[in-house]
Formats: sequence, C-alpha cells, structure tokens
Amino acid sequence: MDNRMFARLLEETADLMEIDGADSFRIRSYRRAAEAAEQTTLDLSAIAGDLPRLLAIDGIGKSMAAKIQAMASTGALDQRDQLLKKYGAGVLELLKLPGMGPKTVALLWDAAKIAGVDQLAEAIEAGRLNGLPRMGAKQIEKLRKGIEDYRRSVGRFRIDVADAEARQIAAYLKKFPGIERVTPAGSLRRGRETIGDVDLLATGPACEPGKTGPAVEHVAAYPGIHDMIARGENKVSFHVEQGMQVDVRLLPGESYGAALQYFTGSKAHNVSLRQRALKMGFTLSEWALARLDDGTPVAAATEEEIYAALGMDWMPPEMRENLGEIERSAQHDLPRVIEEADLRGDLHMHTTASDGRSSIREMADAALKCKYKYIAITDHSKNLAMTNGLDEKRALEHIRRIREIDREMEGRMRVFAGIEVDILADGALDLADEVLAQMEVVIASVHTRFEQSREEMTARVLRAIENPYVRILGHPTGRLLLRREPFALDTGAVLKRAAELGVAVEHNAAPERLDLNDRDLRLAKELGCSIVINSDSHDARNLGKMGYGVRQLKRAWLTAEDVLNTRSAEGFLAGLRARP
Repeated sequence: MDNRMFARLLEETADLMEIDGADSFRIRSYRRAAEAAEQTTLDLSAIAGDLPRLLAIDGIGKSMAAKIQAMASTGALDQRDQLLKKYGAGVLELLKLPGMGPKTVALLWDAAKIAGVDQLAEAIEAGRLNGLPRMGAKQIEKLRKGIEDYRRSVGRFRIDVADAEARQIAAYLKKFPGIERVTPAGSLRRGRETIGDVDLLATGPACEPGKTGPAVEHVAAYPGIHDMIARGENKVSFHVEQGMQVDVRLLPGESYGAALQYFTGSKAHNVSLRQRALKMGFTLSEWALARLDDGTPVAAATEEEIYAALGMDWMPPEMRENLGEIERSAQHDLPRVIEEADLRGDLHMHTTASDGRSSIREMADAALKCKYKYIAITDHSKNLAMTNGLDEKRALEHIRRIREIDREMEGRMRVFAGIEVDILADGALDLADEVLAQMEVVIASVHTRFEQSREEMTARVLRAIENPYVRILGHPTGRLLLRREPFALDTGAVLKRAAELGVAVEHNAAPERLDLNDRDLRLAKELGCSIVINSDSHDARNLGKMGYGVRQLKRAWLTAEDVLNTRSAEGFLAGLRARP
C-alpha cells in the first residue's frame, strides 16, 4: 500500500461513519489521520512496524497507528469493511455527486434504502423521493441534474488541459467592456497536477453590484458552453464540451483579494487561516477580513493586505495546502521558492535521431531563444525500437554530431552529449558502458515491463543506478497522468540510494507526466537527493515550457538552490555524480 491508499481508506471510513451517525469526534480523528497520511513524506508501509515513528506524525495517535499497522498488514480497514457490508460500496459513489454529503446520503438510505447512483436515478424516475423530508421538487431536480453531470464529467483533467480552457475563456471574458481582470482560482491556481473543475474570478466596472446583468449575459453567451448549470446575479456555471465544469464569478474590486484568497486555498489551508483570524478578533470570508465585533472591513482588495493584517507574509498559491506555510508565514520565514526564470538549462530532449521532430541544431537554436546556457541531447537507446532508439554504432555517430553543434555555438551555449538509456527488466542498461562513458549526461529510465512487482521493480531500478555512468534517474515512477498509474516501487528506498550514490532524480515537467510528484519531491529533498527539472521535449517548439513542472517544485517548497539546473554549466556538471 502507498500513502494515498492509506489516506483513501481513512477518508472513506470517515464518510461511512458520518452516514452511520457516529460520534463527530471519532469522525474528525479519521479525517485528520487521512490528511496526515496523504501529506507525510514517510512511507507508512515501510514504517508500520515502528510505532514511535508513526506516533511522531502529527495527526496519528495510538488508535490510528494501530489501524495503519492493520492496513499495512491486511490492505483493509475493518470498520470500513463492516460499514460497506451494511450500506454497499455504492454509497461512496453517491458522495461524488455535486452537492451530495454524508447527511443527504444517510437520508436517502433511511428513507428509501438508496445506496448508489443508479438506484437514486431509478428512484427519481419512479417518483419515490416525492414527499421525503427536504426533498421538494427543486431538490429532486437538482439531484437529477447532479447525476447527469456526474455521469458525463466524472473524470479529472490534466493541468495543461484545464489551463488552456481557462485561458481561452478568460480571453473571451475580457473582450467585454468593463471586465478588466480574470484570474483562475482553486486547484488550478494552486498548480495541482490534475483539476476537477475551473474557477475563474472576474472584476472591473461591469462586475460591480447592481451592474452585472450585461456581463452575466456575455458570460452565458460563451460559444464553448456545452450545457448551462446555473446562472445568477454574479455567478455563471457551465460545462464545456469535454465535460469540465467552469464557475465564473463576477466580483467588485474592493472584494477581489478576499475572493481570490478564499477560492484559492485548499480547504485545510482556509480552515486554519480562518481559525487564526478568529483568534485575532477577525472573521474571514470571500468578501473581506472584518472585525468580529462590529463587522468593519479591515482588508479585502488584495491578498497581500489580508495576509498582512493577519501578521503574515503573502505566499505563492502553490504553497497553500496547510503543510506549515501558515506558521512559517507568521514567523516571516517562508522560503523563496524556485521560479521558472531561475532555470539555466534543460537536460532531457529528443531529436530526429530517435523519436523527436527537430534536429540537434534546431533544439540548440530554440534553447538560445529561451536564454538557456546549456542543454543535453538525450535521444532514446536501442531497446525502444518503436522510437528508433540508438544502438552503439549510431550513438557514437550521434555524439560526434552533438560535439559539432556544441562547437558551432561558439561559447554562447553548451550542448552536452547524452542519452536516455533504457533500464531493462533485470536492471541492466541497454547500451555498453564504453559508449556511456563518452557522454556528459546519461539518464536511465524505465519504459517497459511496468507490471513487475514492487520488489522486482525496486531491485531493477536500484541495480540500474548502481551503474557508475548513470547520472540522472528519469521520470522515476513512470506514470502518465489519468492514463497510467505509477508502477509499483519503493520510492523511498530508491531516492535514499540515489542520494548516497550522487545520482540526480528528475522531475519530468511534461504535463502528461509531472513525475516526481510534489510529495516525492519533498521526500527527495529530505533525503538529500540532487534534483533536476527537464522538459522531455520532442519538438523545438516545446522548449522553454517547463512552467507546469516548476509549479510542482513550488508545491514541494523547493528553492533554486535545491535544483541543479539553476546553476551555471560548470556548476551543473559539478553537481552530478562524478564519472569514473
């Protein structure tokens, strides 16, 4: 089990307990433990037998530690299984419907023994909800629409897909006279790797109270709308063709900062911030930070003034996950997290020599336009026949051509010779050491046999990084977001050994990968790993597009000092594992 599985089982147990009417204190303890399991950088499976280390995790007490130990042993949680036996697994699906919480699920169960989305849809069609408490015609219609929405848009969307949609809608909105600013909020602004829906906040003269009618009509006329969910005085919600939900809010300028803060932070971040506000005699809402005694607004127009009024420094949106940022901000001790402008090179890219679409020179020229000081050309090796991977003979010729381009740069930029060498099923590499020895940057990656067990895959990767010519471990978990789950791997063991060997670990910034994720990046830093961020570009037009990856580094609180390719070319090479 990985930490996400522990967190999911604990969270689902809390939901089932709430449906069952359990004590609220016990429910909160499960939810707190779920959050702790998801956020800790410790591998819960690996430390399950070490009670003191479990108890050292904030949010895990003796009772929860015992449950984690049981889950690690059996893969299950008895209380969850008992409640699922009583209610059926379908109740968990009901909770995914828009606006559906445990109390409503409990009502549907008690009144009509409804325990799944299909059963709810059948009950609505048969009229069996009519007359139930809190089930008037409007509520039933809301449930019907919620089922339709869920069935159509149950999935999530990659950050680049959501961002592209948000940019397109924002450009349309700003064509309306009087809409001056449109800013994404929610998980998109926090840089989450996948997005459930898009929140857009708009402000300007047309968004002032009493004047929003024409602006609302403009929003509702957006040509990309697939179906309308709701339209009010200052909010329009709709689905676009691909099923993504978009919520557009029109806001007065004096409340824009408060709304931006409110709709950006994670639930846990906002709860902690509101608690801080209450202790200081304030109340914090989407409209303003106001005095608790008389409601007088103290700050609202900008996020900076809200955080300042609470005795805190403003923090990048990516950090707002309640992982200690509130305490560090109050102590004026937040790190300066990395920015895309800090990057000075890109060390993972492919050319027409394998499966890329641009030549070595085209990649180098594009990198110059990005103001990079160095790149590495790292085409695939021979095991990946579908990518026209290089064998030893072609690799040596490729090195010669890369050296020619490096000389043609005349000192404006370095072009390093490299390879993305394949890690075979047994951990061997698919190019001879004498060829790898002639390259500055050797990236080792897994591209096949993803079905191996955790033990087999871990041993495979560990053997690969023991090779003295490997300098970077590429996309370490092999995931493809929303398409392929990470392969089974003892990530902690691999990162620990990489740190010992001096092998850098890659954050692959391609938006379909974003691998390592933010949690594993935090773990890599804690273990002392060198970290490199790369684009994995297969086209010169994609160079310089590492923004989504940088956002994951920011979510992990990494600074420029934590990332090797923020250094000069000489500093970068010096930070890599020394070659034999």
